[in-house]
Amino acid sequence: MTALEARRVVVRAGGRILIDGVDCTAPTGTLTALVGPNGAGKSTLLRALAAIDRPESGRVEADGSDLFALRRRERAKLAALVEQDAGTDLDSTVFDVVGLGRVPHEGLFGTEDQRGRDIVHEAMATTGTTGFEHRDFSTLSGGERQRVMLAKALAQQTPLLLLDEPTNHLDIAAQLATLQLLRGLTASGTTVIAALHDLTLAAAWAQHVIVVADGQVVAAGPSTDVLTASLVRSVYGVDTTVLTHPVTGAPVLAFSLPEHSLGLSADPKGNR
Repeated sequence: MTALEARRVVVRAGGRILIDGVDCTAPTGTLTALVGPNGAGKSTLLRALAAIDRPESGRVEADGSDLFALRRRERAKLAALVEQDAGTDLDSTVFDVVGLGRVPHEGLFGTEDQRGRDIVHEAMATTGTTGFEHRDFSTLSGGERQRVMLAKALAQQTPLLLLDEPTNHLDIAAQLATLQLLRGLTASGTTVIAALHDLTLAAAWAQHVIVVADGQVVAAGPSTDVLTASLVRSVYGVDTTVLTHPVTGAPVLAFSLPEHSLGLSADPKGNR
């Protein structure tokens, strides 16, 4: 099992600091939600944590080892990244796209490799994409692509799995199924970090939360401790009521704009 940690990570682009000296940890075998407003730096930080983009300074460590000190293939055996609106420019079948996840382990993936084929089929079954094998990837809907790219990451068989908005484009049932799958992976020892736009999903499913604003971590810890009304108000500028789901017992966040915001009344009907 592997923990992931950032130490004083700085990312700069176009002369502007996007990530400013971030320290954060994704505990071993947990689903950690990376949350924050639009433009906070979540995707940029996620790419650094996945060892895709090298930061200007700082370290990204897996169980104390610097990921960027490893060869690219070895990094790909440790961490898999599913990006938001992920895709491929290749004119490929879905089966071949998912099979690309085997490259770090097998060199050049080939359909004659039965072990690789079995792993690909298993990843597709897990993500509900079994019927897509022979379809052209470019013909898939956004939600279908998202599930296929998750299957590719699962076929990569890494102890660290990072996802940028994994529920993007998915309907409600598929969102819940995806998050249930991710929690199941953590139960078997995988460390999962997911950038999530929906705070209610983060509160309900993540054991650990990292809150990012203006390129800095402003809070981190167990989700029930971090996602408080005061934190959400300070970061997002909205009022929050924390409720309890009557069936699951998970926290449910209900939001409303402050009365003075945008000149709107606190009453949705406009009554004061």
